[in-house]
Amino acid sequence: MIIERSSQLPADPSAVFDWFSRPGAIVRLLPPWLPLKPIREAASLEDGTAVLGIPGGLRWIAKHQPLEFSENRRFVDQLEPEGLRGLPTRAIKWKHEHLFEPAGTGATTVSDRIESNVPRRRIEQMLAYRHRQLAADFAAHRSAAEAGLAPQVIAVTGSSGLVGEALCAFLSTGGHRVIKLVRRAPASPDERRWDPDNPAENLLEGCDAVIHLAGASIFGRFTQEHRQAVLKSRIGPTRSLALLASRSGVSTFVSASAIGIYGASTGPEAVEESDAQPAQSGDFLVEVVQGWEEAARAAGPDLRSVQIRTGVVLTPKGGMLAVLRPLFAAGVGGKLGSGQQRLSWIGLDDLLDIYLRALWDGQLSGPVNAVAPHMASNAEFTNALARALKRPAFIPVPEAAPKVLLGSQGARLLALADQWVIPRKLLDAGHVFRNERIEAELAHSLGAS
Repeated sequence: MIIERSSQLPADPSAVFDWFSRPGAIVRLLPPWLPLKPIREAASLEDGTAVLGIPGGLRWIAKHQPLEFSENRRFVDQLEPEGLRGLPTRAIKWKHEHLFEPAGTGATTVSDRIESNVPRRRIEQMLAYRHRQLAADFAAHRSAAEAGLAPQVIAVTGSSGLVGEALCAFLSTGGHRVIKLVRRAPASPDERRWDPDNPAENLLEGCDAVIHLAGASIFGRFTQEHRQAVLKSRIGPTRSLALLASRSGVSTFVSASAIGIYGASTGPEAVEESDAQPAQSGDFLVEVVQGWEEAARAAGPDLRSVQIRTGVVLTPKGGMLAVLRPLFAAGVGGKLGSGQQRLSWIGLDDLLDIYLRALWDGQLSGPVNAVAPHMASNAEFTNALARALKRPAFIPVPEAAPKVLLGSQGARLLALADQWVIPRKLLDAGHVFRNERIEAELAHSLGAS
């Protein structure tokens, strides 16, 4: 069985081919609903080998075929005879041809041709996702280039996290060099060891910008130990890194933040960046984010600083959606409590676009709300997720249930939060979102579109 799909990109074949050859391409194109994780990317499109991890310790090994390679026109990868380690593979067939043909001045027809006995529907879903991703990624980087963003050297903390891994792949495929700041011995020339409490004075040498994502997970019971871990991982390291960036000639310091600064309940009206935050709320997350953002601005006016106030990030690769997806797929999902609490969310790819915009849009500074323009109630989210998975959602979850896992305070601040947040700065700047509505985001990230 042979399945093909084609689409056009507004770039010449050599530029598109270069995109595929850069680190991160496989990360950007691998559908997030598949239980696959890149272990090693192919070092060469001509004769390299890519390795993907599969649950249970299995490996999918795909070898690029040198005899079928043509620079800027074609490359081919094929499952090796023993490519699926741990399982018999004689019955599994997979050959993937990637074709690049000129389509007039400055345009390319990108085609995928897959010969396989994997079910047709699975392959069609994968190819549809790949072509959506390609078009959207090229559009985002094209907008950045047209705004004057040249290839940069960008230092990134938290590069192994959910957002960090995707962001590094997005930036590197776009032609930027990513320097990963890690807390272990560097494993490549593009890694530098970072001591969060005392960063080396030359840590950011040669870097144009810093994106700071690192921090202990907020999810969990709000014990004293958990609170200290959250605070310690954010305030001091952020301040030290921001001050170092200002001394190192870095032009832009972009730091993660959170809409938790608006409190667990934002009230009946939507809030935006200019609205005052609670002063004496007793809300731990408000206090954390206020201190976090103050630390990010420690360098003062000498450094353009942007704080990305992120809503609930939706992707089946992690976070809330990864927890709920198997429950809903099994038909045991449902709304939480009344279902009226409001969810200010953002798709993972839209979040990456916002980080990219923070690099090139010199008018952006201070806090920026990274949420979709249209929030959804918990009931609306529940119904959209059920439709995307083609499953019923009629088993409501009592409000007391999250307290078992998170405790009373954790449940109130996380699972039961009621937040209506508007991305005012982005809307005023004319920012284009990939998916503005919850239905479109879930269809895209779960392969239902």
